[in-house]
Amino acid sequence: MKPAKPARQKVLKRDEAARRVRAAQRRGERVVFTNGCFDLLHVGHVRSLEQAAGLGDRLIVAVNSDASVRRLKGDDRPLVRLRERAEMIAALGCVDWVVSFGAATPLRLIEALRPDVLAKGGDWAREDIVGGNEVESWGGQVVRLREVPGVRTTSLIERAQRGPGAAR
Repeated sequence: MKPAKPARQKVLKRDEAARRVRAAQRRGERVVFTNGCFDLLHVGHVRSLEQAAGLGDRLIVAVNSDASVRRLKGDDRPLVRLRERAEMIAALGCVDWVVSFGAATPLRLIEALRPDVLAKGGDWAREDIVGGNEVESWGGQVVRLREVPGVRTTSLIERAQRGPGAAR
């Protein structure tokens, strides 16, 4: 049995990610892009990433930087630092590559990578999916993933703060 590739090797800088995406596309592979904070990895994340991976041959996941998460979620977030969040996402078998971004949105990264498919959670309205129009402009597809009801990082944090035995 072939040993698994260490997760850290799947965490790439932007330029290397772009090279890998281009090489995959030259081989005729369909590249899927998704993004998120992934602060406290949970089953909703895993199911969404598995579904996204099923939309193509390669899955690249963009993870918000710590500063970006703070801007989006508040000063007490993220709970898990970028390096660890990226490594956990990279450890999932359905994920080929992980790249981080520090901007408010992943638009510039999407434009640099030019994925064939842009996948976002079903809780996002189509018109709110950043990069959707750009991906469609070069012939790509935008897909809203199935939502996993009731599974949210914020609700997990709140439940943990209430302590064991607290009502869900």
